[in-house]
Amino acid sequence: MVSRDAWVLEALCSMLRRRNLLTTILIALPWALLLTLWHQYPTTHYLSLLRKETDENVTSKALLNGTSALREGSLPSCIRQQQSTGATPRVIQSYVYSRPPPWSDTLPTIFVITPTYTRPVQKAELTRLANTFLHVQNLHWVVVEDSPRRTNLVSNLLEKAGLNFTHLNVETPKSLKLGLSWIPSHTPRGTLQRNLGLHWLRDSFSNTAPPEGVVYFADDDNTYSLELFEEMRYTRRVSVWPVAFVGGLRYESPKVSPAGKVVGWKTVFDPNRPFAIDMAGFAISIKLILEKPQASFKLEGVKGGYQETSLLKDLVTMDGLEPKAANCTKVLVWHTRTERPTLVNEGKRGFTDPRVEV
Repeated sequence: MVSRDAWVLEALCSMLRRRNLLTTILIALPWALLLTLWHQYPTTHYLSLLRKETDENVTSKALLNGTSALREGSLPSCIRQQQSTGATPRVIQSYVYSRPPPWSDTLPTIFVITPTYTRPVQKAELTRLANTFLHVQNLHWVVVEDSPRRTNLVSNLLEKAGLNFTHLNVETPKSLKLGLSWIPSHTPRGTLQRNLGLHWLRDSFSNTAPPEGVVYFADDDNTYSLELFEEMRYTRRVSVWPVAFVGGLRYESPKVSPAGKVVGWKTVFDPNRPFAIDMAGFAISIKLILEKPQASFKLEGVKGGYQETSLLKDLVTMDGLEPKAANCTKVLVWHTRTERPTLVNEGKRGFTDPRVEV
């Protein structure tokens, strides 16, 4: 009986010892882990991490608040965060382009004359050009179709573009079109259309004081920097600049002397022309156009590549040319062309839907 009681007492003691050991382990283990982490990552490190996290949160809030404020105020801005090793992030603000109001009473007007003709890519190219012009203040677009009548496609596009515009048309006779004339002095495409645009300008301001502004001939298949229009806006007589991808060169350009005068032409094709310049490479003061009513693109007796000369020689001399685009060192307009699409014979295959305007 005594031995049995002793065995029970020993068992109870053993259970108490195991429970005390387990309690000790459960209490000591978290403290041991905490002390280990404490030695590996000192207090200063934890404080620096906390400070960095706080700074990042403040910067993020500043970025968010700054962006919201700028959007509400309609100010053009570009906000970005720059980080360098060991440096606190900084918020940098710099102004970028924002679409201006469409019209201002203090800015000269830019009259852009664009000849165009019906072809599969016409709407695409006019749309691209219209989207560029939407970003230019005080621009009046004179679109002249090579057509016996104004087409619905161009009329609808101009009505929806949101631009100040004039829509004209004149058809080039087949005998004058490029490649259809038996004589070498044929009329290049767009000549009659550009002349009609000039006639419209002179007729519009014949009885009123001429406005401040310039005339520019912008073909619908070229690409234009917005900076170009601000360069030409204050032209006094005739301003000039380089044009890229012309005549087999990366760019053609007027040659400018150290004194800032045009003294020649960088071109491969007939550099001895009086004005060896591309149609996209000059702008003319509207006052000069009105003062010289006889000046126009000649229809007869003009060799290929001399259309620009046929107009400019009646307006200005070399001494009167004004080099723009950083003395003709910057390219702001490019000769580009949309690839002609390869189309199946839609009519015969039944693919044409008369409700769809392409």
